[in-house]
Amino acid sequence: MVLCLLPSISQGSGIDPHLRKYLYVELSQHQRAAIQPHEHLILYFSSLSYFRPGYTVNPDFIRALMLAESGGNCLAVSGKKALGLCQLLYPTAREAADEFLARGGRVRYVSSERLQTLKPADLFEPAVNILLTCYLVAKYNQVYEGRLDLVVAAWNAGQGSIRNGQPPKYPETMNLIGKVNGLLLALNKRGRAAQ
Repeated sequence: MVLCLLPSISQGSGIDPHLRKYLYVELSQHQRAAIQPHEHLILYFSSLSYFRPGYTVNPDFIRALMLAESGGNCLAVSGKKALGLCQLLYPTAREAADEFLARGGRVRYVSSERLQTLKPADLFEPAVNILLTCYLVAKYNQVYEGRLDLVVAAWNAGQGSIRNGQPPKYPETMNLIGKVNGLLLALNKRGRAAQ
């Protein structure tokens, strides 16, 4: 499970201003509507144990990442050629698909054949994008013990960018950490209010 960060937790990593910037974010109706069509996929793929039995991905983290990365637009393309809902780079997605298949991964909504022949255009398909996102987040969660700053840093800048247990100080990465954290807090608050 990925944990939310509060500015006092970040221990001088330079991330405090980015956390504070998004600390009181509220979810708009537009944001809620953008993730709603993908809700069944988020719930299904985040409920799977990709690496260790009983360890799953927080669906609110996937929602927050999706909103931060594409605003819920399954056809989004970044300037760096990241594709789809959660903005996957094709080489990273290809590697994740191969790893998932090598681990014997079989799921509903996405065939093994589709993953074996994965093409960049497949990343615009919500089921493929969300599956590979959940797999990668589960992988980073395991490696970084659920530390949101490091999971998001690995997502955005690659695992090699993390040094001495600290995220890289790239402005884009720091901003994404703050944005995902703020959205996750807002989603957690929404969930508590619904109970």
